[in-house]
Amino acid sequence: MRHLLGWWLLLGLLLAYAELAWPAERRPASASRPLAVQVKLDRAGFSPGEIDGLDGENMRRALRAFQRAHGLGPTGRADAKTWRLLDRAEPDDVLVTHAISPDDVAGPFVERIPSDLMEQAKLPALSYISPVEGLGEKFHAAPSLLRTLNPKTSFAPGEAIRVPNVIEGDGAARPKGARAASRVAVSRATSALTVTDARGHVIFHAPVSVGSRRDPLPLGRWKVTTVARNPIFNYNPDLFWDASPEHAKAQIQPGPNNPVGVVWIGTSREHYGLHGTPAPGRVGHMQTHGCVTMTNWDALRVAALVQPGTPVVFE
Repeated sequence: MRHLLGWWLLLGLLLAYAELAWPAERRPASASRPLAVQVKLDRAGFSPGEIDGLDGENMRRALRAFQRAHGLGPTGRADAKTWRLLDRAEPDDVLVTHAISPDDVAGPFVERIPSDLMEQAKLPALSYISPVEGLGEKFHAAPSLLRTLNPKTSFAPGEAIRVPNVIEGDGAARPKGARAASRVAVSRATSALTVTDARGHVIFHAPVSVGSRRDPLPLGRWKVTTVARNPIFNYNPDLFWDASPEHAKAQIQPGPNNPVGVVWIGTSREHYGLHGTPAPGRVGHMQTHGCVTMTNWDALRVAALVQPGTPVVFE
């Protein structure tokens, strides 16, 4: 009995320590621990990909990168020391209130995005399919998370919703205070992209999808050649081993659901680049046709840090 009481006492102390490590004012009732970690990592420039409030591999990749950059053991766990450092670096609240504006729901929207690329080429734009999808991209969040955080909301203009407190921006310019990229490295082993400055300090890190067995990432040293926002996707079935024999060359119009998302960063390796995606929740978990795919908001952030000539290493 004494042994059992000892274990219960130890468990109680551990739980109390955990509560001290996660201050209530930084962890509102509607924000889970993984959600708080994801938001603060995103704000610190260590993207967890799509914020979904779940303890997944993309969050653990971001945590390991954050820990290495700050001299901590890369455990991938948000222990007390990591949380204190992360909370000190990004002390703002995890969730904030956003008043839905007419622009948030103005569209245009499309009823659905067909999977067939030739059918996509018939659309005038590859727009969002709903206001919730657009709000999800704006706040780097899974639409399902927004619905969970706002169960009684119809997402109409004028309504106030709770959203992740990310740093908003359209990626058109380098964030204030951000250093220019000296190097972009993409790791096939860790499915991660890391941008460093001239001193080798990490200025941005994000999960990516990198090729497949059939279309492996072309390892080597390349350079950025172009940065195109809202690109037209020039579909060439000759470059896709799984293309239908009936397919022909076609142009797919811009939009967040374009096959390369909202930005294309071309490299000196012909036909290969870094780009966004219409499926942010699958980043880090899907195969590609060789290119480096990331969420639209992460691709925009990389685009703001690089320029033609920036070294890109696929390793």
